[in-house]
Amino acid sequence: MIPATENAPLFEVRDLRVAFGRAGVSLEAVRGISLTVDHGEVLGIVGESGSGKSIGMLGALGLQPDSARVSGSVRFKGQELVGLPRRELRKLRGARIGMIFQDPLSSLNPVMTIGAQIAEALLLHNETLSARAALERAEELLTLVAIPQPDRRLRQYPHEFSGGMRQRVMIAMAVANDPDLLIADEPTTALDVTVQAQIMEVLADLRRRLDIGLILITHDLGVLAGHADRVAVVYAGEIVEQASVDDLFARPGHPYTRGLIASIPDMSVERDRLNSIEGTPPPLGQLPGGCAFHPRCPLAQEICRASAPPIRGRAEHIAACHFADLPEGSTR
Repeated sequence: MIPATENAPLFEVRDLRVAFGRAGVSLEAVRGISLTVDHGEVLGIVGESGSGKSIGMLGALGLQPDSARVSGSVRFKGQELVGLPRRELRKLRGARIGMIFQDPLSSLNPVMTIGAQIAEALLLHNETLSARAALERAEELLTLVAIPQPDRRLRQYPHEFSGGMRQRVMIAMAVANDPDLLIADEPTTALDVTVQAQIMEVLADLRRRLDIGLILITHDLGVLAGHADRVAVVYAGEIVEQASVDDLFARPGHPYTRGLIASIPDMSVERDRLNSIEGTPPPLGQLPGGCAFHPRCPLAQEICRASAPPIRGRAEHIAACHFADLPEGSTR
């Protein structure tokens, strides 16, 4: 095990790959993702459903299915997580690294009270904490995520909470042990616009107050516009563009990113139908040759079908496209 180092990034992923075996064939759902997150920073990971953004982060934390194989490097404060024994990973997950899963209703135990579930998250990582102290801390956490009447809510069950309140409970559990890093997987899915804004404000407030690094996984660039510092755009298991959120919206370099931005509804423009990206993402194991996006790309040329694109641009804004309109710097 490589020891943690003081000067290392909070979270650093290098060439992460997640593959599934089927009939003797290895199919890669995540194909060489690299990214970093520091204290107090919000990194958005965006892409369509099935792009590999969620399974990539699950694999980084050792939460992938048993049929999956993870390779590459994932370091938390300099400590390598890939290959770390499960017992050691469990000490980090829920304590130093918090995870907000995609569906709060299925993630919460329907036969346990909210208070008991939050207290359990505390007691698992602090053997010296009493049950009474854990419930008191649970009440504080419900107050932290702006749930009214927390003393009464502790005794209720998940089905007695609205979708937005269940999501707040998941956030409370994820930050219960004051983690350094929080990974939120689609935290606003299936919530109405008003509740989405409330959940995002809760996350932003926690990030400011606790100085945590936040990875925000979503399919909605609009959610990231006002909350992320940097954005990584994922397509077919790869990061095809990465930039600061302002630069990404001002100068998108990859045609896929431009398509995602164009699909955001604009209430100031009258149109008969919303913009969309033609076609569908390639199924696992059926990637086209060359650039994986070329069958859907309006700018595709022969070179796109023949060879994988280099990474163009500079470290602060890169895009994997033969025709990315960015200042030249690094290449693959």
